[in-house]
Amino acid sequence: MSTAADSMEKEILRSIHVNIPFTLLYDSYLPRFIQERLNPEVGIDAHALDHYSASEFRAVGETLRRNGLEVTLHCPFLDLSPGSLDPAVREVTRKRLEQTLDLLPFFEPRAVVCHAGYDERRYGFFKEKWIAFSLETWSWMAPRVRYEGSKLMLENVYEGDPRDLLDLFQALSGLDVGFCLDTGHMWAFGRKPLEEWLRVLGTHLQHLHLHDNDGGSDEHLALGRGTIEFRPLFQFLKHLKGTRPLVTLEPHREPDLSVSLEYLKQHWPWKGGA
Repeated sequence: MSTAADSMEKEILRSIHVNIPFTLLYDSYLPRFIQERLNPEVGIDAHALDHYSASEFRAVGETLRRNGLEVTLHCPFLDLSPGSLDPAVREVTRKRLEQTLDLLPFFEPRAVVCHAGYDERRYGFFKEKWIAFSLETWSWMAPRVRYEGSKLMLENVYEGDPRDLLDLFQALSGLDVGFCLDTGHMWAFGRKPLEEWLRVLGTHLQHLHLHDNDGGSDEHLALGRGTIEFRPLFQFLKHLKGTRPLVTLEPHREPDLSVSLEYLKQHWPWKGGA
C-alpha cells in the first residue's frame, strides 16, 4: 500500500531534475535514470562535444523521451567566458555554445542553463564592457533556444552580489531569459544573504540548482548537510505566483541524492499540489 511519504517522493521526483554529465549518462547511468524515473539535467562539456557523434546524442535523447523523462541541458562552462573582453575567447565560447544548440532537437529540453560568468575580481574595472559583450552573446543565443521550444537560464557562480547580474536580466527581459539561482554558489562565493538574492532577482527566478555546503567551498553536499538555511527560499517559493521554477538537485556523490530527497519531503513548498 502506498503511503503519504511514498506519494510525496513520487510527486517530487516528477517535479525535479538531477544533474548528470552526458559521458556518465551514456556510459553507465542511463538505465538507472530510466528505472528510478529520474529526470536528468544533462551536462554537456568539451569532452562530450568532441568525442560523441550526433547519432549517439540523438539515441540518448530519444531513449529519455520514449521513457517519459523530461530533460534540461547544462552548457559547457570551463575556460569559457561569454562576456570576455577578448574577442578570440568569445569566439571559442560561442563555438561551444553553438555546438550545444545543435543538440537541442535531440533532447527537446525544458531549459538550457549557462553560467552568466561575471567575476568582480576579473571584470570589476570593465563591468560595462563585460555587460555589453555578454548581451551580444545572450541576445544571439536566446532566440535560438526559444525557437527550439526551450528557455535560456543564466546561473550565478562567482557573483558576490545579486546586483552584479541585475542589469543583465533587465536588458534581456524581452528575450525571455530566466535566472537560475544556484544555492551552493550563492553560499560559497556570494557576499549577500539568500533573502537579498530573492529580493533583487526574484522576479527573474525560473530555475533552481539545489545543493549545500559549509560556506567555505563549493562542496555540492546533500541538502541539510551543510550550513545553508533554505527556509527563506522555500517560503518564497510557497507564496510565488505564476509558473513554478524548475528544480535541479546537484549531488556529486550518489548517496547524497536520497538524503536530499528526504530533505525535500520535509520542506517541499508545493505539498498537495499547492
